[in-house]
Amino acid sequence: MNSRQRSILVLSAHLALLNPLWGQSQESRTSTPNPSDSLRTQRLEEVVVSARQILGSKFQARNRTGSAYYISPGELQRLGYTDINRMLRAVPGVNMYEEDGFGLRPNISLRGTKAERSERINIMEDGILATPAPYSSPAAYYFPNTARMHAVEVLKGSSQVQYGPFTTGGAINMVSTPIPERLALKANVSYGSFATSKGHLMIGNSHKHWGYLVEYLRHSSDGFKDNPWATDKGFVRNDLIAKLRASTANDGGLSHALELKVGYADEDSDESYLGLTEADFAQNPYQRYAAAQVDRMQSKHYQTSLSYWLQFSAKTKLLTQLYYNYYHRNWYKLNDVKAGIGKYEKKGLSEVLSYPETNERYMRLVRGEVDYEGEALWVRANNRSYYSRGLQSRLEHGIRWGAAYLTLEAGLRYHEDAEDRYQWDDSYGLRDGRMYLYLAGVHGSQANQITSARAWSAYTLGKFTWDKLTLTTGLRYEAVRLHKNNFGQNDTRRAGHQRLETHNYVQALIPSLGLNYKLSSVLSAFGGIHKGFAPPSAGTDQKAESSINTELGLRYTSDNLKAEAIGYYNAYSNMLGSDLAAAGGQGTLEQFDVGKARVYGAELLLQYNPLPASWRVRMPIQLSYTYTDTRMLRDFESSTWGQVFVGDEIPYIYKHAAALQWGLEHRLWDLNLSMRYNGDMRTVPGQGAIVARERVPEHYVLDASARVQLLRGLSLKVNAVNLLGAKYLVSRHPSGLRAGHPRGFYIGVNYSL
Repeated sequence: MNSRQRSILVLSAHLALLNPLWGQSQESRTSTPNPSDSLRTQRLEEVVVSARQILGSKFQARNRTGSAYYISPGELQRLGYTDINRMLRAVPGVNMYEEDGFGLRPNISLRGTKAERSERINIMEDGILATPAPYSSPAAYYFPNTARMHAVEVLKGSSQVQYGPFTTGGAINMVSTPIPERLALKANVSYGSFATSKGHLMIGNSHKHWGYLVEYLRHSSDGFKDNPWATDKGFVRNDLIAKLRASTANDGGLSHALELKVGYADEDSDESYLGLTEADFAQNPYQRYAAAQVDRMQSKHYQTSLSYWLQFSAKTKLLTQLYYNYYHRNWYKLNDVKAGIGKYEKKGLSEVLSYPETNERYMRLVRGEVDYEGEALWVRANNRSYYSRGLQSRLEHGIRWGAAYLTLEAGLRYHEDAEDRYQWDDSYGLRDGRMYLYLAGVHGSQANQITSARAWSAYTLGKFTWDKLTLTTGLRYEAVRLHKNNFGQNDTRRAGHQRLETHNYVQALIPSLGLNYKLSSVLSAFGGIHKGFAPPSAGTDQKAESSINTELGLRYTSDNLKAEAIGYYNAYSNMLGSDLAAAGGQGTLEQFDVGKARVYGAELLLQYNPLPASWRVRMPIQLSYTYTDTRMLRDFESSTWGQVFVGDEIPYIYKHAAALQWGLEHRLWDLNLSMRYNGDMRTVPGQGAIVARERVPEHYVLDASARVQLLRGLSLKVNAVNLLGAKYLVSRHPSGLRAGHPRGFYIGVNYSL
């Protein structure tokens, strides 16, 4: 490697996590790469794409020993989505359901894990845990703004055991915009239905030993809910990211690079937990009740990371990252309704909406049909602060043995996080359909506690490649110490007079084994087995989630056809559930033992381009299908799910889901259609036929996009969401029925220098 090539490696490689082998981005290659060749020579664009990501290309995703999927920058730009639900819907093995129609707070499941608030998967940005408090409070009310992302990586099965703490379902890594190799200026602005607008600006450059990037995103909308009671509607999101890089190059082999990344994001949205009754949804699925007129979600998020990359030689590399994230949010939303003077006349919102026929007095208040002088509507300030901080390091070393190659990798992380709940209830009266503050609550009088976690994690991974065989074996270690300090509702000053402290400690060894064998030049078989783990809550004697997970699959790869078929089986010795208000519970976040359970399924993926390579037009076609079968194997009762019996299915998991993408692509224009089908989904545990009041019916949603190149660097883009205007139900939780995004059209201009 000459000095120029080494300089290229240094300038880019510190940007993110290292791959076991430096990946190649030529998606048309089908032969197994020679590891030594990939270390000796690299094109500039290949290094920039792969060195800062876990996968880095579709080629790497298709050649892992476990299941993985890579959503490339080209796909994100072509489809133009700002909603993570729409980005992921073509990925096999992903189950998710909408809540607000814009993807502000997604509910994502990988291979049958609990979907509510995406609490059982690893959510990362540039390889760093992005969930506000992944150990002490993993229910993710924050999700990175997907509209500014460069790529999205999804890892499942044994393919993601390096990226704990959650190792059952998988991991999603959001890849932020990299520092460009040369001066770059990009602007993306759009406007459309419901006064929805997006502005995305980026400028950056690289010099010999330093580089920078500044990126700003503003996304706003009036929303699609009919809300005559509110003065403000919809949401506004801002996101600012800055990166600064410094690097050195040394012809003797030792190279250093350092990158500082800082970010700020905020949100102000008029979102509510209040849905609709069955009858009102049938009349108008986009209406909103008067009792939600003051509901509001406000949040701020700060992120800082410092990444230091040291390359000892072409075969030995070290990445160390120091990170700190802070997140504060106050979701001010209706929680209870009171229709009389007795203390038993106050009912929770979920109960009122679930049984509107027997709660007609309460529903009249919710609809704003009657006046009430006094405490009629109780609005809870779900005021919470989170932080996560840590230090992680990853060392990789490659060894060549004749025709064989061995990559050894080791990682170590120390992590701390905490959730501070300091909440209260305000009571409102009703006058002419308008809410007025009747009595302000005492801050800290509803929930007043701090939950914290400290965790050590480490892993080793060996990847052996010889001829047609690739074998990967790893071992992860997690040691988690949790602590909850509950000051009680009467000690709002936190003097500690009546506090209740609970502790928990758990440690686990998490082994994994995976292999990939090329049966021919176009066909390969792969499989794996690994242990699933999820940390428990701070409750005394609460056990961790544990499972044994296996997968087996086939991959076919030729120039114009790529196919993948995977079967998996997850056997839980102890599954965990959580008391989330978003799932219909009390919102205490306390975990409970589901106990033994099993999840199995199938994932199919087909990618085909029927047009000859000599043509100037491509017609990519992609079909994906996911089958998921869940069963709980123990009788129990919980505040969230009620009475559960052996054989009941896990709620909010589609048994059948499919996605079809079709496109026509030319250098100067492209046209894309994307269809998603979701089968019937159960909203509470049960078995057999799903009764109507516990079902989200099957539905189809069709999206479309078109782009035309106007001038060099300037293009016009049109997007259609829900092109056929389907009115479909997406959820019956947190409280009442919710509709998916209605038909919407958006036009935008992209400029790049």
